[in-house]
Amino acid sequence: MKKLKMGMVGGGSGAFIGAVHRAAAVMDGQIEVAAGALSSTEEKSLASGRELGLPEGRVYGSWTRMLEGELALPEEDRVDFVSVVTPNHVHFPVAHAFVKAGFNVVLDKPMVHTTEQAEELVDAVEKAGVVFAVTYQYTGYPMVKQARHMVREGHLGEIRKVIVEYNQGWLARNVEETGAKQAEWRTDPGRSGIAGAIGDIGSHAENLAATITGLEISELCADLTSFVPGRRLDDDGNLLLRYEGGAKGVLIASQISAGEENDLRIRVYGSEGGLEWRQEEPNRLLFKPDGAPEQVLKRGNDYLCEDAKNATRVPPGHPEAFIEAFANVYSSVAATIRVARGEQPGDGMAHDFPTVHDGARGVRFIEKVVESHLSDEKWTDAREHPATDGPAKVGKDALEGRNLSRDPGRSFDH
Repeated sequence: MKKLKMGMVGGGSGAFIGAVHRAAAVMDGQIEVAAGALSSTEEKSLASGRELGLPEGRVYGSWTRMLEGELALPEEDRVDFVSVVTPNHVHFPVAHAFVKAGFNVVLDKPMVHTTEQAEELVDAVEKAGVVFAVTYQYTGYPMVKQARHMVREGHLGEIRKVIVEYNQGWLARNVEETGAKQAEWRTDPGRSGIAGAIGDIGSHAENLAATITGLEISELCADLTSFVPGRRLDDDGNLLLRYEGGAKGVLIASQISAGEENDLRIRVYGSEGGLEWRQEEPNRLLFKPDGAPEQVLKRGNDYLCEDAKNATRVPPGHPEAFIEAFANVYSSVAATIRVARGEQPGDGMAHDFPTVHDGARGVRFIEKVVESHLSDEKWTDAREHPATDGPAKVGKDALEGRNLSRDPGRSFDH
Protein backbone atom coordinates (compact mmCIF):
# COMPACT_ATOMS: atom_id res chain seq x y z
CA MET A 1 0.00 0.00 0.00
CA LYS A 2 1.05 3.58 -0.59
CA LYS A 3 2.48 5.37 2.41
CA LEU A 4 0.19 7.81 4.20
CA LYS A 5 1.24 11.44 3.80
CA MET A 6 1.75 13.36 7.05
CA GLY A 7 1.74 17.13 7.36
CA MET A 8 3.28 18.71 10.45
CA VAL A 9 2.48 21.96 12.23
CA GLY A 10 5.33 23.03 14.52
CA GLY A 11 8.37 20.92 15.31
CA GLY A 12 10.94 22.78 13.20
CA SER A 13 14.68 23.22 13.67
CA GLY A 14 15.78 22.78 17.29
CA ALA A 15 12.44 21.41 18.48
CA PHE A 16 13.05 18.21 20.43
CA ILE A 17 9.54 16.82 20.24
CA GLY A 18 9.12 17.50 16.52
CA ALA A 19 12.10 15.31 15.69
CA VAL A 20 10.72 12.57 17.95
CA HIS A 21 7.33 12.66 16.24
CA ARG A 22 8.90 12.46 12.77
CA ALA A 23 11.18 9.57 13.71
CA ALA A 24 8.26 7.72 15.28
CA ALA A 25 5.85 8.35 12.42
CA VAL A 26 8.12 6.91 9.72
CA MET A 27 9.51 4.00 11.77
CA ASP A 28 7.21 1.27 10.48
CA GLY A 29 7.23 2.33 6.83
CA GLN A 30 3.55 3.29 6.76
CA ILE A 31 3.96 7.07 6.81
CA GLU A 32 6.06 9.74 5.11
CA VAL A 33 6.44 13.41 6.03
CA ALA A 34 5.07 15.24 3.01
CA ALA A 35 4.30 18.82 4.06
CA GLY A 36 4.70 21.22 6.94
CA ALA A 37 4.27 24.61 8.54
CA LEU A 38 7.17 24.01 10.89
CA SER A 39 7.60 27.23 12.82
CA SER A 40 5.79 30.34 14.02
CA THR A 41 7.69 32.47 11.49
CA GLU A 42 7.75 32.01 7.72
CA GLU A 43 11.53 32.26 7.49
CA LYS A 44 12.14 29.55 10.11
CA SER A 45 9.44 27.34 8.65
CA LEU A 46 10.93 27.45 5.16
CA ALA A 47 14.45 26.85 6.51
CA SER A 48 13.23 23.84 8.52
CA GLY A 49 11.47 22.45 5.46
CA ARG A 50 14.66 22.66 3.43
CA GLU A 51 16.58 20.87 6.19
CA LEU A 52 14.06 18.04 6.10
CA GLY A 53 14.15 17.84 2.31
CA LEU A 54 10.45 18.56 1.86
CA PRO A 55 9.24 19.62 -1.59
CA GLU A 56 9.45 23.40 -1.88
CA GLY A 57 5.78 23.71 -2.74
CA ARG A 58 4.71 21.78 0.38
CA VAL A 59 6.53 23.92 2.94
CA TYR A 60 4.25 26.65 4.18
CA GLY A 61 4.92 29.88 6.01
CA SER A 62 2.02 29.40 8.42
CA TRP A 63 -0.52 26.77 9.35
CA THR A 64 -3.33 28.78 7.75
CA ARG A 65 -1.43 28.77 4.44
CA MET A 66 -0.87 25.06 4.85
CA LEU A 67 -4.59 24.46 5.30
CA GLU A 68 -5.41 26.59 2.26
CA GLY A 69 -2.64 25.02 0.19
CA GLU A 70 -3.60 21.43 0.98
CA LEU A 71 -7.29 22.08 0.31
CA ALA A 72 -6.36 23.54 -3.08
CA LEU A 73 -4.76 20.23 -4.12
CA PRO A 74 -6.68 17.30 -5.61
CA GLU A 75 -7.95 15.16 -2.73
CA GLU A 76 -5.65 12.25 -3.56
CA ASP A 77 -2.58 14.54 -3.33
CA ARG A 78 -3.40 16.11 0.04
CA VAL A 79 -1.84 15.02 3.30
CA ASP A 80 -3.72 12.10 4.88
CA PHE A 81 -3.37 13.53 8.36
CA VAL A 82 -1.81 16.44 10.22
CA SER A 83 0.45 16.16 13.28
CA VAL A 84 0.31 19.21 15.56
CA VAL A 85 3.36 19.62 17.83
CA THR A 86 3.19 23.29 18.82
CA PRO A 87 3.13 24.86 22.29
CA ASN A 88 -0.23 24.34 24.00
CA HIS A 89 -1.87 27.68 23.18
CA VAL A 90 -1.81 26.89 19.44
CA HIS A 91 -3.37 23.43 19.75
CA PHE A 92 -7.04 24.38 19.58
CA PRO A 93 -7.16 26.76 16.59
CA VAL A 94 -4.97 24.49 14.44
CA ALA A 95 -6.62 21.18 15.33
CA HIS A 96 -10.13 22.61 15.13
CA ALA A 97 -9.56 24.17 11.71
CA PHE A 98 -8.06 21.02 10.16
CA VAL A 99 -10.77 18.79 11.66
CA LYS A 100 -13.54 21.02 10.31
CA ALA A 101 -11.85 20.85 6.89
CA GLY A 102 -12.01 17.04 7.05
CA PHE A 103 -8.40 16.18 7.90
CA ASN A 104 -7.39 13.44 10.33
CA VAL A 105 -5.31 14.87 13.20
CA VAL A 106 -2.65 13.74 15.66
CA LEU A 107 -2.32 16.31 18.46
CA ASP A 108 0.21 16.61 21.26
CA LYS A 109 -1.02 16.76 24.86
CA PRO A 110 -2.57 18.41 26.77
CA MET A 111 -5.16 18.64 24.05
CA VAL A 112 -6.36 22.25 24.55
CA HIS A 113 -6.55 24.93 27.25
CA THR A 114 -10.17 24.72 28.48
CA THR A 115 -13.08 22.29 28.74
CA GLU A 116 -15.08 24.58 26.49
CA GLN A 117 -12.47 24.17 23.75
CA ALA A 118 -12.31 20.43 24.42
CA GLU A 119 -16.07 20.05 24.06
CA GLU A 120 -16.04 22.06 20.84
CA LEU A 121 -13.26 19.89 19.45
CA VAL A 122 -15.04 16.66 20.43
CA ASP A 123 -18.15 17.89 18.66
CA ALA A 124 -16.17 18.83 15.54
CA VAL A 125 -14.43 15.42 15.41
CA GLU A 126 -17.72 13.57 15.75
CA LYS A 127 -19.40 15.66 13.05
CA ALA A 128 -16.47 15.33 10.64
CA GLY A 129 -15.98 11.62 11.29
CA VAL A 130 -12.18 11.95 11.19
CA VAL A 131 -9.52 9.96 13.03
CA PHE A 132 -8.19 11.99 15.95
CA ALA A 133 -5.39 10.94 18.32
CA VAL A 134 -3.74 12.62 21.30
CA THR A 135 -0.13 11.61 21.88
CA TYR A 136 -0.16 10.33 25.42
CA GLN A 137 2.66 8.20 24.13
CA TYR A 138 3.30 6.19 27.28
CA THR A 139 0.20 4.16 26.42
CA GLY A 140 2.22 2.86 23.45
CA TYR A 141 4.63 0.80 25.55
CA PRO A 142 4.02 -2.95 25.15
CA MET A 143 4.14 -3.58 28.90
CA VAL A 144 1.57 -0.86 29.55
CA LYS A 145 -0.73 -2.71 27.17
CA GLN A 146 0.06 -5.92 29.08
CA ALA A 147 -0.78 -4.23 32.38
CA ARG A 148 -4.08 -3.01 30.93
CA HIS A 149 -4.87 -6.52 29.74
CA MET A 150 -4.15 -8.08 33.13
CA VAL A 151 -6.31 -5.58 35.00
CA ARG A 152 -9.22 -5.98 32.56
CA GLU A 153 -8.92 -9.78 32.68
CA GLY A 154 -9.20 -9.77 36.47
CA HIS A 155 -5.67 -10.90 37.36
CA LEU A 156 -5.60 -8.32 40.16
CA GLY A 157 -9.17 -8.86 41.33
CA GLU A 158 -11.10 -5.76 42.41
CA ILE A 159 -8.91 -2.66 42.11
CA ARG A 160 -8.41 -0.95 45.45
CA LYS A 161 -5.48 1.45 45.14
CA VAL A 162 -3.58 3.26 42.39
CA ILE A 163 -0.30 5.11 42.98
CA VAL A 164 1.08 6.98 39.99
CA GLU A 165 4.10 9.30 40.01
CA TYR A 166 5.88 11.43 37.44
CA ASN A 167 9.08 12.88 38.87
CA GLN A 168 11.48 15.16 37.00
CA GLY A 169 14.17 17.55 38.21
CA TRP A 170 14.87 19.72 35.17
CA LEU A 171 12.92 22.72 36.55
CA ALA A 172 14.50 22.63 40.00
CA ARG A 173 16.21 25.89 39.06
CA ASN A 174 14.94 28.97 37.26
CA VAL A 175 16.11 27.75 33.85
CA GLU A 176 13.36 29.65 32.03
CA GLU A 177 15.39 32.82 32.70
CA THR A 178 18.46 31.38 30.98
CA GLY A 179 16.98 31.05 27.49
CA ALA A 180 15.82 27.43 27.81
CA LYS A 181 13.10 27.37 25.16
CA GLN A 182 11.24 24.32 26.49
CA ALA A 183 11.10 25.86 29.97
CA GLU A 184 10.08 29.32 28.75
CA TRP A 185 6.74 28.35 27.28
CA ARG A 186 5.95 25.65 29.84
CA THR A 187 6.18 28.15 32.69
CA ASP A 188 4.20 30.86 30.87
CA PRO A 189 0.44 30.78 31.66
CA GLY A 190 -0.35 32.44 28.33
CA ARG A 191 1.17 29.54 26.39
CA SER A 192 1.06 26.59 28.79
CA GLY A 193 -2.39 27.23 30.27
CA ILE A 194 -3.54 27.33 33.87
CA ALA A 195 -1.18 24.60 35.08
CA GLY A 196 2.54 23.88 34.95
CA ALA A 197 3.76 20.47 36.08
CA ILE A 198 0.20 19.18 36.43
CA GLY A 199 -0.58 20.06 32.82
CA ASP A 200 2.75 19.01 31.37
CA ILE A 201 3.37 15.68 33.14
CA GLY A 202 0.48 15.26 35.60
CA SER A 203 -1.84 14.80 32.63
CA HIS A 204 0.41 11.93 31.48
CA ALA A 205 0.14 10.34 34.92
CA GLU A 206 -3.66 10.63 34.90
CA ASN A 207 -3.87 9.15 31.43
CA LEU A 208 -1.57 6.25 32.26
CA ALA A 209 -3.65 5.34 35.32
CA ALA A 210 -6.91 5.62 33.37
CA THR A 211 -5.54 3.54 30.48
CA ILE A 212 -4.36 0.67 32.68
CA THR A 213 -7.24 0.58 35.18
CA GLY A 214 -10.20 1.93 33.22
CA LEU A 215 -11.19 3.85 36.37
CA GLU A 216 -12.76 7.31 36.36
CA ILE A 217 -11.82 9.87 39.02
CA SER A 218 -14.91 10.93 40.98
CA GLU A 219 -13.29 13.35 43.45
CA LEU A 220 -9.84 14.77 44.06
CA CYS A 221 -7.98 16.83 46.64
CA ALA A 222 -5.01 18.77 45.24
CA ASP A 223 -2.07 20.70 46.67
CA LEU A 224 0.02 22.63 44.12
CA THR A 225 3.24 24.50 44.78
CA SER A 226 5.68 26.68 42.90
CA PHE A 227 8.96 26.22 44.73
CA VAL A 228 11.10 28.32 42.37
CA PRO A 229 10.80 32.04 43.23
CA GLY A 230 8.96 34.06 40.60
CA ARG A 231 7.51 31.07 38.79
CA ARG A 232 3.84 31.69 37.97
CA LEU A 233 2.73 28.08 37.50
CA ASP A 234 3.01 25.01 39.69
CA ASP A 235 6.19 22.98 39.52
CA ASP A 236 5.03 20.37 42.04
CA GLY A 237 1.65 18.73 42.64
CA ASN A 238 0.33 16.18 45.13
CA LEU A 239 -3.15 14.70 44.77
CA LEU A 240 -5.44 12.35 46.63
CA LEU A 241 -7.94 10.61 44.36
CA ARG A 242 -11.26 8.86 44.79
CA TYR A 243 -12.34 6.66 41.90
CA GLU A 244 -15.80 5.59 40.84
CA GLY A 245 -16.46 2.22 42.46
CA GLY A 246 -14.52 2.91 45.64
CA ALA A 247 -10.82 2.61 44.71
CA LYS A 248 -8.45 5.24 46.10
CA GLY A 249 -5.42 6.81 44.50
CA VAL A 250 -2.36 9.03 44.92
CA LEU A 251 -0.93 11.09 42.05
CA ILE A 252 2.37 12.99 42.23
CA ALA A 253 3.68 15.26 39.47
CA SER A 254 6.91 17.11 40.17
CA GLN A 255 9.45 18.92 38.03
CA ILE A 256 11.59 20.11 40.95
CA SER A 257 12.60 16.66 42.23
CA ALA A 258 16.30 17.31 41.91
CA GLY A 259 18.26 14.39 40.48
CA GLU A 260 15.29 12.75 38.81
CA GLU A 261 15.21 12.45 35.03
CA ASN A 262 11.96 11.02 33.64
CA ASP A 263 10.65 8.84 36.43
CA LEU A 264 7.10 7.93 35.48
CA ARG A 265 5.92 4.93 37.46
CA ILE A 266 2.65 3.30 38.45
CA ARG A 267 1.54 0.73 41.02
CA VAL A 268 -1.91 -0.82 40.93
CA TYR A 269 -3.21 -2.98 43.77
CA GLY A 270 -6.29 -5.18 43.76
CA SER A 271 -7.86 -7.77 46.01
CA GLU A 272 -5.81 -10.56 44.35
CA GLY A 273 -2.48 -8.92 43.58
CA GLY A 274 -0.56 -5.92 42.30
CA LEU A 275 1.31 -4.56 39.27
CA GLU A 276 4.25 -2.18 38.99
CA TRP A 277 5.71 -0.51 35.89
CA ARG A 278 8.42 2.15 35.43
CA GLN A 279 8.98 4.17 32.28
CA GLU A 280 12.74 4.22 32.85
CA GLU A 281 12.72 0.40 32.78
CA PRO A 282 9.87 -0.02 30.30
CA ASN A 283 10.52 -3.57 29.13
CA ARG A 284 9.66 -5.10 32.53
CA LEU A 285 6.34 -5.41 34.32
CA LEU A 286 6.18 -6.71 37.88
CA PHE A 287 3.19 -8.86 38.82
CA LYS A 288 2.72 -9.50 42.54
CA PRO A 289 0.02 -12.13 43.08
CA ASP A 290 -1.24 -12.38 46.65
CA GLY A 291 0.34 -15.35 48.43
CA ALA A 292 2.66 -16.27 45.55
CA PRO A 293 6.15 -15.24 44.38
CA GLU A 294 6.60 -11.99 42.47
CA GLN A 295 6.77 -12.45 38.69
CA VAL A 296 8.81 -10.40 36.24
CA LEU A 297 7.12 -10.21 32.83
CA LYS A 298 9.34 -9.08 29.94
CA ARG A 299 8.56 -7.50 26.61
CA GLY A 300 8.76 -9.64 23.48
CA ASN A 301 7.76 -12.98 24.95
CA ASP A 302 4.99 -15.26 23.71
CA TYR A 303 3.25 -15.34 27.10
CA LEU A 304 2.13 -11.71 26.69
CA CYS A 305 -1.27 -10.59 25.39
CA GLU A 306 -1.85 -9.89 21.70
CA ASP A 307 -1.86 -6.09 22.10
CA ALA A 308 1.55 -6.21 23.80
CA LYS A 309 2.94 -8.52 21.10
CA ASN A 310 1.52 -6.34 18.31
CA ALA A 311 3.35 -3.36 19.81
CA THR A 312 6.72 -5.16 19.80
CA ARG A 313 9.26 -5.01 16.98
CA VAL A 314 12.34 -6.90 18.17
CA PRO A 315 12.99 -10.12 20.12
CA PRO A 316 13.35 -10.28 23.92
CA GLY A 317 16.48 -8.73 25.35
CA HIS A 318 16.69 -5.97 22.73
CA PRO A 319 15.31 -2.86 24.47
CA GLU A 320 12.41 -0.93 22.97
CA ALA A 321 11.56 2.41 24.47
CA PHE A 322 10.44 6.02 24.05
CA ILE A 323 10.41 6.58 20.28
CA GLU A 324 8.99 3.10 19.68
CA ALA A 325 6.12 3.90 22.07
CA PHE A 326 5.40 7.03 20.02
CA ALA A 327 5.66 4.91 16.87
CA ASN A 328 2.97 2.57 18.19
CA VAL A 329 0.58 5.49 18.47
CA TYR A 330 1.34 6.55 14.90
CA SER A 331 1.10 3.00 13.55
CA SER A 332 -2.28 2.59 15.21
CA VAL A 333 -3.45 5.88 13.70
CA ALA A 334 -2.27 4.73 10.26
CA ALA A 335 -4.05 1.39 10.64
CA THR A 336 -7.24 3.14 11.76
CA ILE A 337 -7.18 5.49 8.76
CA ARG A 338 -6.73 2.51 6.43
CA VAL A 339 -9.58 0.63 8.14
CA ALA A 340 -11.85 3.65 7.70
CA ARG A 341 -11.00 3.66 4.00
CA GLY A 342 -11.61 -0.06 3.65
CA GLU A 343 -7.97 -0.75 2.80
CA GLN A 344 -7.47 -3.33 5.58
CA PRO A 345 -9.52 -5.24 8.19
CA GLY A 346 -10.14 -3.69 11.58
CA ASP A 347 -7.81 -5.82 13.68
CA GLY A 348 -4.21 -5.68 14.89
CA MET A 349 -3.05 -2.18 15.79
CA ALA A 350 -6.17 -0.26 14.76
CA HIS A 351 -8.09 1.86 17.30
CA ASP A 352 -5.50 1.45 20.07
CA PHE A 353 -4.52 5.04 20.83
CA PRO A 354 -5.76 7.90 23.06
CA THR A 355 -8.70 9.61 21.38
CA VAL A 356 -10.25 13.07 21.48
CA HIS A 357 -12.36 11.84 24.42
CA ASP A 358 -9.22 10.92 26.37
CA GLY A 359 -7.84 14.35 25.56
CA ALA A 360 -11.02 16.04 26.79
CA ARG A 361 -10.89 14.07 30.03
CA GLY A 362 -7.28 15.20 30.49
CA VAL A 363 -8.27 18.85 30.10
CA ARG A 364 -11.07 18.44 32.64
CA PHE A 365 -8.60 16.77 35.02
CA ILE A 366 -6.20 19.74 34.81
CA GLU A 367 -8.97 22.23 35.47
CA LYS A 368 -10.34 20.25 38.39
CA VAL A 369 -6.89 19.97 39.97
CA VAL A 370 -6.43 23.75 39.86
CA GLU A 371 -10.00 24.25 41.06
CA SER A 372 -9.41 21.92 43.99
CA HIS A 373 -6.17 23.66 44.92
CA LEU A 374 -7.83 27.08 44.94
CA SER A 375 -10.87 25.86 46.88
CA ASP A 376 -11.41 25.86 50.62
CA GLU A 377 -13.35 22.59 50.24
CA LYS A 378 -11.50 19.37 50.99
CA TRP A 379 -12.79 17.43 47.95
CA THR A 380 -13.64 18.61 44.44
CA ASP A 381 -16.08 16.72 42.23
CA ALA A 382 -14.11 15.67 39.15
CA ARG A 383 -16.80 13.79 37.24
CA GLU A 384 -17.80 14.79 33.73
CA HIS A 385 -21.43 15.06 34.81
CA PRO A 386 -21.46 15.94 38.54
CA ALA A 387 -24.47 14.96 40.60
CA THR A 388 -24.79 18.60 41.72
CA ASP A 389 -23.86 21.83 40.03
CA GLY A 390 -20.75 22.24 42.19
CA PRO A 391 -18.20 25.05 41.83
CA ALA A 392 -17.82 27.00 38.62
CA LYS A 393 -15.30 25.78 36.08
CA VAL A 394 -11.85 27.28 36.21
CA GLY A 395 -10.91 29.29 33.14
CA LYS A 396 -7.69 30.84 31.84
CA ASP A 397 -8.26 33.97 33.91
CA ALA A 398 -8.35 31.97 37.14
CA LEU A 399 -4.71 32.81 37.79
CA GLU A 400 -5.05 36.55 37.21
CA GLY A 401 -3.91 38.39 40.32
CA ARG A 402 -2.82 35.17 42.03
CA ASN A 403 0.81 34.21 42.49
CA LEU A 404 2.15 30.88 43.62
CA SER A 405 3.76 31.21 47.02
CA ARG A 406 6.55 29.06 48.36
CA ASP A 407 4.39 27.89 51.25
CA PRO A 408 3.87 24.17 50.53
CA GLY A 409 0.65 24.24 52.51
CA ARG A 410 -1.03 26.99 50.49
CA SER A 411 0.55 27.68 47.17
CA PHE A 412 -1.84 30.18 45.60
CA ASP A 413 -2.56 33.52 47.21
CA HIS A 414 -6.33 33.88 47.52
